[in-house]
Amino acid sequence: MKKITILQTSDIHGNVYPINYGNNEKADVGIGRIASIIHQERLIDDQLVLIDNGDLIQGTPLTYYAVQYLQNEQNPMVGILNHLSYDAAVIGNHEFNYGMSVLDQAVHESTFPWLSANIVNEKSQQPYFGLPYIIKQIEGAKIAILGVTTHYIPNWENEQNITGLAFQDALQETKKWVAYIKAQENPDVLIVSYHGGFECDIETGEPTENLTGENQGYAICQEIEGIDVLLTGHQHRSLTGNINGVEIVQPSNNGQMIGKIVLTLNEKNEITHKTSELLTVDNVEADESLLIMTASFEEETQKWLDQPIGKIEGDMLITDPLLVRTRDHAAIEFINNVQMDIAGVKISNTSLFNNASPGFKPHVTMRDIISNYMFPNTLKVLRLSGRDIKEALEQSAQYFTLNEEGGLEVNPTYIYPKPQHYNYDMWEGIEYVLDIRNPIGKRVTMLNYDGNPIQLDGEYDVVMNNYRAGGGGNFTMFQDKPVIKDITLDMTEILVNYISEKQTVKATVNYNWKVIW
Repeated sequence: MKKITILQTSDIHGNVYPINYGNNEKADVGIGRIASIIHQERLIDDQLVLIDNGDLIQGTPLTYYAVQYLQNEQNPMVGILNHLSYDAAVIGNHEFNYGMSVLDQAVHESTFPWLSANIVNEKSQQPYFGLPYIIKQIEGAKIAILGVTTHYIPNWENEQNITGLAFQDALQETKKWVAYIKAQENPDVLIVSYHGGFECDIETGEPTENLTGENQGYAICQEIEGIDVLLTGHQHRSLTGNINGVEIVQPSNNGQMIGKIVLTLNEKNEITHKTSELLTVDNVEADESLLIMTASFEEETQKWLDQPIGKIEGDMLITDPLLVRTRDHAAIEFINNVQMDIAGVKISNTSLFNNASPGFKPHVTMRDIISNYMFPNTLKVLRLSGRDIKEALEQSAQYFTLNEEGGLEVNPTYIYPKPQHYNYDMWEGIEYVLDIRNPIGKRVTMLNYDGNPIQLDGEYDVVMNNYRAGGGGNFTMFQDKPVIKDITLDMTEILVNYISEKQTVKATVNYNWKVIW
């Protein structure tokens, strides 16, 4: 009898230190703490398999600063994975956020292979990142590890960041490569590491989201024979279990936990038992040697975060996220105004990305900017019809539901299986009312532009972030619309430039929209 241990990180999103950069308070996150668990596990099994499942190099001020200002240094996240002797990493959707040159450099610096069988060179149709899978021998057992990535990336990512790539259907490519590996390699254990999640409830099989193809984990387990283990991510869920004989795991996000699967093999290298669990970083001390490795990056990042940029006159603080989403708020109006200013248009939409966004303090630093706008989005101006705008508002209105007492609540589908507060938009430049007492699809009860009812067949130029412009968040009405202007500056830079130039920004609220119930 032999045991094979598989450890999996996923969606680390640039978290190294156990802190919240918004206020520098301690937090139970970070690969610094994960590293301590890896060391402990290696004392038990020094031949374990160690995989990162993607969304590694983007997500914190540290990684943003490293990419923007320390391009000649080794990517700090890659340096950490090299140090920890990872066997492989899978490409995640956020790996593309900083463009191909940054990603290519990260891959080049890695002492481990990056896997993604279904991201191919547009011309050759061969896997762009080289190896679709790797083979590892452990005590005479042959382990195959196949990497695949959600193919939904072109719906979110800026075109210039994925030029020359094609994203093949993850389910179909997994079928193809599993068959190939079984025929050519005849492994004893076949692991699929998939940067994607589950489209269905893992117990009942009932769909938990629109079946767009973004997440195909359930279908992979049900439709493909021969997979022993499916490592997943992307949805930031905490999951273990078994679907159709396939052991599955998903270890949350930001380095809060690591997935562990143990396979028991008999003398013939046949799997006789499987277990899966999540090991959390709670009460685990960070690996000091790893923190020292990235100390210079962290020190420079902290100095940069405390740089003063300008002042806010008035109140732009956020104390109640639900309230912010029910009536116009100075912080949201400010972001929309900045977007309209740089785009030179009269209509804009934006989101309150998560419930931790604090708003803007009277003395604004980089830390305030990053705390409120944590995604490296750029902007696009789309030419939309009035009908498109109305449909988009109806889509946003699905964010709300009423409880039995008639009170307003967030629709559970925006919280589970993954929080999606960023898929509710608030608009400037139009006047509208959403009545949540009405059925879905009939909640826009007033929609005006310039004091008059919006013309459903009229044309309007609207600025929004690139994720939304690609239809991200089920805003399909925005897909394939004419792009009038592409603003390639990072929104973080746009906000900094705007405040720096004005030095003092007045908080304003024109109450152009509201939600009633």
